[in-house]
Amino acid sequence: MTAGLGWGAVPESAVAHGRSAPGLKGPNGTGVPSPRGRRALLGWQEVAVPPGVSAARLLKVAAAGPNRAWAVGEQGRDGTAPGQPLALHWDGTAWSHTDLDHLALVGALTGVAALPTAPTAPTSGTSAPSATPPTPPAAWAIGGDTGAGCDRLLRWDGTTWQDCPFPGRAEAGTRLSALTVAADGDVWAAGVRDGRARLLRRSGGRWRWLPPLPDSPTDPTDPDSPVGPPALWNVRTAPDGSVWVSGDAIARWHQGGWTVLPSPGGIRLTVTDLLPVAPDEVWAVGAAFGPGGPPDKPPGVVLLRWDGTEWVSERDSLPFGVGALFSVVADADGRPALLSGWDFWDGARTHYLRRGGDGWVSERGPLAEGLTPMMTHLAPVPGTDEVWAVGTTTRYATRPPARFRVERFGGTGATPP
Repeated sequence: MTAGLGWGAVPESAVAHGRSAPGLKGPNGTGVPSPRGRRALLGWQEVAVPPGVSAARLLKVAAAGPNRAWAVGEQGRDGTAPGQPLALHWDGTAWSHTDLDHLALVGALTGVAALPTAPTAPTSGTSAPSATPPTPPAAWAIGGDTGAGCDRLLRWDGTTWQDCPFPGRAEAGTRLSALTVAADGDVWAAGVRDGRARLLRRSGGRWRWLPPLPDSPTDPTDPDSPVGPPALWNVRTAPDGSVWVSGDAIARWHQGGWTVLPSPGGIRLTVTDLLPVAPDEVWAVGAAFGPGGPPDKPPGVVLLRWDGTEWVSERDSLPFGVGALFSVVADADGRPALLSGWDFWDGARTHYLRRGGDGWVSERGPLAEGLTPMMTHLAPVPGTDEVWAVGTTTRYATRPPARFRVERFGGTGATPP
């Protein structure tokens, strides 16, 4: 596996046609009911976003419910020079910028996660208003502060993001690279402390680092390459309560210990997302460039399934093979249900793939003339049949004229004029 796909649309750590959606659930395992018997949903649509600086991309999105969602990324980047953090908030009607000036951050926000909000119980019309202010949704974000030289953990206070202390916060070399919230409310972050890749867990209001993941060759295809902490850019919880990480390594944390899976292999292959279903069923998506080729050579799509013994390619079941897959979400049973991808031969719209029977059915995003939408992350909306997708407008998001982009399956709301 490599550290990136070779363009700026992948997660920072790795440097309208629609159908009725089967029930989906997000990384925290929250099931979304099937739309059967409910209103017909709109297909994939672009959703209006506020103006921003070019060379921008949204890296992650999370939703607590229909009226609460957050998206994070960066804007104003100039090649390898860091840009400014980008944070958006959805209030049920429109996306708006979240002011981060008080944090004095430099660089991208690379992760966001939220616990679904419990439905509000109806109240009697004669009841007096509660004097207790509502509790802010449980949402967290992470970012690499290139100005201060240390990573930041943030918590939503109901209006904006605020610093959240954690062990190692001021230590040189402490890094946070991925984030998720489990169904039980525990927060899990992947990162590095004391030179070792680890998980940081929040449980019962307390943060603590867990024992390190075994070091691995910096080039998994070369066992003689230097050994070091693997870069991790995804963390997921599985139905059995185990926690999985992926990036330069794929591993499972369960009952106090690590199990490291064999590398999927492949030449210049990147796993961009992982969906653990069971110890003997894990799905990985990404892209592989293969050997050689010109600088602008497109990669091949990667869809792999771990069967408990080896990685099996499922690429032949896909409607397209040249391009990349970026994100995967599950149905109510925890099985893969929806993928986002970039189809090299149909680059002016996102190529979504929905599980249907024994294969995958194409769904196209809205046409974006003159652009190449790269929707690199998906998030189902709890309690609905809707799905958010975020990303950027060009294959090279780290330089102008790339702008951040949001698409959505189902629902209503502001659309671009």
